[in-house]
Parts: sequence; structure tokens; C-alpha cells
Amino acid sequence: MSEQNYDCLLLKNQLCFPLYAASREILRKYTPLLKELDLTYTQYIVMMVLWEEKELKVTELGSRLFLDTGTLSPLLKSMEKKKLLCRTRSKNDERIVMVAITKEGEALREKASSVPKKIGSCVNLSQQEAETLYKILYKIIGN
Repeated sequence: MSEQNYDCLLLKNQLCFPLYAASREILRKYTPLLKELDLTYTQYIVMMVLWEEKELKVTELGSRLFLDTGTLSPLLKSMEKKKLLCRTRSKNDERIVMVAITKEGEALREKASSVPKKIGSCVNLSQQEAETLYKILYKIIGN
């Protein structure tokens, strides 16, 4: 077989690699900002959904964040210990677990409000480039 047959295996020809590397770079930039809030990135995105929704089913939260229950359960448990949220069984169906933001979680919103702007200043994209990238990424993940 010629070397050309293996071009598909070159790192420079992979779409997945720059997506992976860019994701890691963005998360690296979030880390010090979120450390001030005592949150991991995954906890931060949970809080963003809760700041918006106030209460929702664990399954709905998982769908919104593309996280399975195996990842979400320990995450929510640790956030509950921090008093950012509470988990309760649905009164209508005990199989359903609800997640709700607490006063402490709501109070964190003000401190977190500066994070998006700080991240935006770290990413070297114009507003139009950012909007285009956003649309392309959501096309890839199927929304």
C-alpha cells in the first residue's frame, strides 16, 4: 500500500483533533476563573442551566448538557454538599429525581456573571467568527 492510502490517518487531516485541542484550551482558560467560584467546568454548566430553569428533572438536565446519569449523579451529589442545589423525588412519580437551585446557588450567579466576558476576551475571535463557530458546533452536536 502506498503512503497516500494512509493520509486519512495523519493528525493534520483530522477534524476531531483541533476540536479536542480547542476544547482543552478553552477549559484551561476557564479553570482559574471557576476556581474563584469553587466550581469545576461541569458544575458551572449545571449552574447555568439551574440559573435559567430553577428546577428540572435530572434526565432533562442530562439531555441539555449531553451528560449521562453516571456522570451527573456524583456531580450533583457533590454540588448538593456545597448547598448549591437540592435533589428530591417527584411527588407524582418517585422514579423521577428533580434538581432545584438553592439560595446559595442563586447567590453564586452574581459572582459568575463576569466569567463569560473574561473568557470572551481570552478567545481571539471576532463577534462574527464566534457566531459562525457557535452555529457550526451546534450543527455538529445535532441541535
